[in-house]
Amino acid sequence: MNDTLHFPPATGIGSLPGTDAREAAKAATGSFEDFPHLPELPARGPGADMIGRTAGLLVELYARVEPSGWRIGDRPGRDTRRARSWLGEDLDALEEFTQGYEGLLKVQAVGPWTLAASLELRNGEAALSDPGACRDLAASLAEGLRLHLDEVRRRIPGARLVLQLDEPSLTAVLRGQVRTASGYRTHRAVDRQIVEATLRDVIAVHDGPDGGGPVVVHSCAPDVPFALLRRAGAAGISFDFSLLTERDDEVIGEAVEGGTRLFAGVVPGTDGPLSDPAGSVMGVRTLWRRLGLRPGLLPEAVTVTPACGLAGASPGYARSAYAHCVRAARSLADNPE
Repeated sequence: MNDTLHFPPATGIGSLPGTDAREAAKAATGSFEDFPHLPELPARGPGADMIGRTAGLLVELYARVEPSGWRIGDRPGRDTRRARSWLGEDLDALEEFTQGYEGLLKVQAVGPWTLAASLELRNGEAALSDPGACRDLAASLAEGLRLHLDEVRRRIPGARLVLQLDEPSLTAVLRGQVRTASGYRTHRAVDRQIVEATLRDVIAVHDGPDGGGPVVVHSCAPDVPFALLRRAGAAGISFDFSLLTERDDEVIGEAVEGGTRLFAGVVPGTDGPLSDPAGSVMGVRTLWRRLGLRPGLLPEAVTVTPACGLAGASPGYARSAYAHCVRAARSLADNPE
């Protein structure tokens, strides 16, 4: 199914600054006319942050805010209701600005491993510490995502949905670098096959025979496990381009040749001077030459994005960064060499 999919040249990651859902929806749909996304506004507070937002999607599992972070509880409370209410507000705004829209539309949620590393059990330790809790969490997330995607399809029937799973903690999970509650130790590394199988199960909710669209996995941490994500079924991998090293060349070359879309985060996520659009994608062209890949393949294989979410940027910079992504993508298409 993914082989025939044509991804547009630019999109956003997810989060934006500010607290106004309509302004955010207007920015996301106006900047990326052929690949808008559902914005996230963490500045509104707990429940609008990426962990709280995704916790609000869970089925038969609930979370509440404790001083140490989000903790799994027995019943839906104020924090769950707030998370669901804000998501509803964001969907209302997006629906308003996508009347009659037909094309790809991206929605984001935290993936199972970052969720397991971030949500606490009743004893205060991360769910990651308990294999049974990880399984329950992944199953609850999968069902919650299925319902969420159904809701977005109902609201924007002409859209073809792309699901983005945010997994910034994935490398730390694989390497045993997630700290325990005390901070003195780390949780043991999770077996790579278990990590891959769990991701495959969650990805299958959207990409399976009953689903209907591609899944992109995003991480703005170093050492993104490209090969594992591809085996798990990711159609695209979204990453901070500045963190790549020549060590990654081989897996990136294999990904491109295998038809995996690269979501190259080349525009900084926080305020700063923006280079000219051609300069922003210079590194992508250099990588292509190093890999010996055909230049004409560039626009077919790369979608330009910010390096990470823009929650920490100023509203003015966020708008400029989105416009810059579109111009940089155009530069890549017009002059792939």
